[in-house]
Amino acid sequence: MIIVLIPGLWLDGSSWDEVVPALDQAGHRTHALTLPGMESKDADRSEIALRHHVDAVVEVIDSFDPAGGKVVLVGHSGGGAIAHAAIDARPDRVARVIYVDSWPLGDGRAINGQLAAENGEVPLPDWSVFDEEDLVDLDGERRAAVRKRAIPSPVGVARGLQQLSDERRYDVPATVIACEFSSTMLKQWMEQGEPNLQELAKLRDVDYVDLPTGHWPQFTRPKELGRVILASIGAA
Repeated sequence: MIIVLIPGLWLDGSSWDEVVPALDQAGHRTHALTLPGMESKDADRSEIALRHHVDAVVEVIDSFDPAGGKVVLVGHSGGGAIAHAAIDARPDRVARVIYVDSWPLGDGRAINGQLAAENGEVPLPDWSVFDEEDLVDLDGERRAAVRKRAIPSPVGVARGLQQLSDERRYDVPATVIACEFSSTMLKQWMEQGEPNLQELAKLRDVDYVDLPTGHWPQFTRPKELGRVILASIGAA
């Protein structure tokens, strides 16, 4: 099966490096994406909008022969919002979407409009900005490694508004890998009407898997993350 890996804010395709081997060894074809404007710290991202990242994923989906089967989208953090919009554009081409410490972003909502921007981009904030739950298992060495590799995200991606139009997106099977917050908590918040989870509540076929760690399981528990992804989609 074709697996398209979509990174979250501040990350490029290499952020999946420790997860990919398990997927490849199981016989799948993995494609870890580096989205527009995230090619390097010096890349020009001043004009990059959320739609550009969505279009980049759709272009990858379209590059595969439909006769070869549907694709699986895996989105981490803000990459989950991008995956959801790509499904909205190509609902008949996606077999399953896997949200890694993420969930689908509803129409008219932004990935994160609160992050501080500098010169048209959003740098990785100081660790003190994040909640304690985000940083579980991200020790000093891992924090240094993440900060070294971090690439500022386009402000147009972080603050851009999601655009959705095809309700067939609700029929695509989904897996939510709950990391910093448990699946039980997510379900309780949905029942309470949490606005950020309203789109997730509309999905018709959702599996929940708990992988207790912080917001970056691809760095803190990569082997376990690979196994959970495999369990969600089965053997090639």
